[in-house]
Amino acid sequence: MKNLTPEEQLALTIRVMEIVDGWGLSAAEIISLLNLPDKTPTRALRRYRENTAFPFSPGLNDRLEHIIGITDALRTSYPHNPHMGKIWIRQRSKKLNNQIPLQIIVENGLEGIVEIRKHLDCSYDWHKNP
Repeated sequence: MKNLTPEEQLALTIRVMEIVDGWGLSAAEIISLLNLPDKTPTRALRRYRENTAFPFSPGLNDRLEHIIGITDALRTSYPHNPHMGKIWIRQRSKKLNNQIPLQIIVENGLEGIVEIRKHLDCSYDWHKNP
């Protein structure tokens, strides 16, 4: 996000808010998932949905990158059904020890986000694990 124009930052913010809203997260879960300050008021989330870009922070930027990566992987996994990603993220998976991917994400923060991205995106992390 550091090298994005203000317009690109706003477009990214709105897109990520659409994604997490589509996942059905509560305001508190969104604040936690994005690693926003604990005292972030819920009205700030409304502004992020409409006309305010996320503040720059390395922790937030990592999470945004992974959330977009998860969404892209779900889109390529289910190219003929754009709604399937929202379904997949909310149902139990045998490949994840019968856990719900969204629950892993919410409960484990960045580690959970990375775990789900690695599970979905076979090309992610190749350069880190030769």
